[in-house]
Amino acid sequence: MRELILKMSTSVDGFVSDLNGTNRWMFGADQEAKAWGVEYIWNASLHIMGSRSFHGMAAWWPTSTDQFAPPMNQIPKAVFSRQGLTDLMKADTVPGLDEARAHAGTTQSAELQPGGESWAEAYVASGDLAEEIAKLKAQEGKPIIAHGGVSFARSLVTLGLVDQFALIVAPVALGKGLSLFSELTEPMRLKLTSSKAFPGGAVAQIYRPA
Repeated sequence: MRELILKMSTSVDGFVSDLNGTNRWMFGADQEAKAWGVEYIWNASLHIMGSRSFHGMAAWWPTSTDQFAPPMNQIPKAVFSRQGLTDLMKADTVPGLDEARAHAGTTQSAELQPGGESWAEAYVASGDLAEEIAKLKAQEGKPIIAHGGVSFARSLVTLGLVDQFALIVAPVALGKGLSLFSELTEPMRLKLTSSKAFPGGAVAQIYRPA
């Protein structure tokens, strides 16, 4: 059985994106936080995401030379969408691209990077969300890491499908934005299992449902 980890960045006032769905504020120049993030996502046997995030990431990561590119490209992907993979691969600039740019900065190459072809080989999960997640969890291997976007992540949360939350709290307040937990009908109790602060002010908080 594989666990499902939801990894997202959040502002200090609890928002995972601004009202427009963008999140270029996530990491800033904190290289130690970035290095932690790279190491963390290497500990996955599958990346999963919603279709909007997939659109942008598939347009960005295959030619990126950023430090996040190797695990993002070389680890298999699954996208949750009613569209076929051919249609998903046609998109270019969409909100999901902002998330990729927030990680990668401006590093790009004219050449396909190792594993870049894996985006065109992603598994498209088009069935019931809970049933699809159950099938993926039933496979052997390292954890599944979910990347969002917000709507997809909220669905995972409200259905109780997340085994672990990896929330990177950035040292920024947005004032207004989109919350990960806004669709809960009752409080969700969480147990803090680890916490790591970085020189730039970000803090990685790892929680499990209590």
